Amino acid sequence: MYQLNNTHNPELTSWVASANQDSDYPIQNLPFAIFKIRDQQEDFRAGVAIGDQIVDMAAAHKAELFPELADITKLLTESSLNSFMAQGKDAWSAIRHALSAALSQGSALADNLASCLVGQKDVEYRLPAQIGDYTDFYTSIHHATNIGKLFRPDNPLLPNYQWIPIGYHGRSSSIEVSGHSFHRPNGQLKTPDAETPTLAPCKRLDYELEVGIYIGKGNDLGQPINIDDAEDHVFGLCLFNDWSARDIQAWEYQPLGPFLSKSFASTVSPWIVTTEALAPYREAWTRPADHPQPLPYLDSPQHRESAGLDMKLQVLIETQSMRDKGESASSVSLSNFNYSYWSISQMVTHHTVNGCNMRAGDFFGSGTQSGTDMDSVGALIEATAGGKNPITLANGEQRAFLEDGDSVILKGWCQAEGLPRIGFGEAIATVLPAIEL
Repeated sequence: MYQLNNTHNPELTSWVASANQDSDYPIQNLPFAIFKIRDQQEDFRAGVAIGDQIVDMAAAHKAELFPELADITKLLTESSLNSFMAQGKDAWSAIRHALSAALSQGSALADNLASCLVGQKDVEYRLPAQIGDYTDFYTSIHHATNIGKLFRPDNPLLPNYQWIPIGYHGRSSSIEVSGHSFHRPNGQLKTPDAETPTLAPCKRLDYELEVGIYIGKGNDLGQPINIDDAEDHVFGLCLFNDWSARDIQAWEYQPLGPFLSKSFASTVSPWIVTTEALAPYREAWTRPADHPQPLPYLDSPQHRESAGLDMKLQVLIETQSMRDKGESASSVSLSNFNYSYWSISQMVTHHTVNGCNMRAGDFFGSGTQSGTDMDSVGALIEATAGGKNPITLANGEQRAFLEDGDSVILKGWCQAEGLPRIGFGEAIATVLPAIEL
């Protein structure tokens, strides 16, 4: 776990004026993305957000602004963050400290670094890392219970849930960066009263409010990662929407779990907020005393002291009608990552306990993050009781599941008394009609 240091000082301000205002990206944040200037024939490269600007790290490297870190800044001229992420926490922290000092009010590098700034409004993003493997977890006990009640009212929570971080291997090729559109998926559907399935467009399309977790430095094959070392291998977090076709899922998921119901689209926010930036917002991790306690490899005093994270999460829906009328998107859920039953460290440790090797750029989904009431659930299947009770949006429209033209917007931020608000930006995507087969 990272300790608090001068980069977290809530009194720090930047000579980039927009960073000192109501921004997701104050100087205490400094998240990473891969970008290029829109409509320009140029290479994608790494950038660091500060206010409404981006520090172009390729330009900073070319200008030799951080000569003592030249070997590291050179990695940030590449079109993905994988090489940089593979260097480990000392390299990540060195860049963060150098940028914090250079962007602080009164920095001697201000004039030179100002020439390396690019407005966020002028850029386009791509995936910040080449994602080799993607594992989706199931860490919210409230979500697991709510879903279980729909299908197993007498036994909603399966017996292994409280003992093991449940996950399945997902499809990394269909993960896209925020701002994309995707077609409603086709697949096999079978209603309870039908004798045979049919091939048709999904009718029960859903979002899933998740946190994305990027692995940084990996581990060797056969070498488990200890619970107290787990977050040394985590580069940072993002917002993640694991779109789900609930009717395709219902027919296919037994006996081996999700397949085509999950592999048609997933959305990540462009910016990765580093684990170090999140240090001030860590909380104690607890397990109710009357629940099974984790096996020793998933537990430690250090883990209990600070493995929780107070990260607010929001879902908004913007319909085509809202866009046509210039109306604001409708907020439908406000949750928090601290509802997780399993922590980031436990996910990493359990994933590697059998010797599985992680590689830089590997990706975890946290699973749908649902709270204790219907205003904090992270999927429509929960909010509508499986589609039986549609929700009403701010403009009066109703939704049991998503319709063509709907955009779903995820937002996230950390905020605490005496500390600045640091944000994760947005993860947004829009549903297009299914392709005719």
